[in-house]
Amino acid sequence: MTTTNPDSENNPEANGRASENAWLREVARALRSIRYGSVELTVHDGRVVELNKTERIRKSSS
Repeated sequence: MTTTNPDSENNPEANGRASENAWLREVARALRSIRYGSVELTVHDGRVVELNKTERIRKSSS
């Protein structure tokens, strides 16, 4: 996932922060949307490249 910020096009550090903020928003969204399950990040060369969300559905015994 990438975001475009006109101020960061020529500034790799600012672009990295924008990308980091985008991932943080995605993680927060994933955490808010599940009751039971897990959120897993995959990192390659020190950068987050994938977010996996596994949701468990628990059926009540009643």
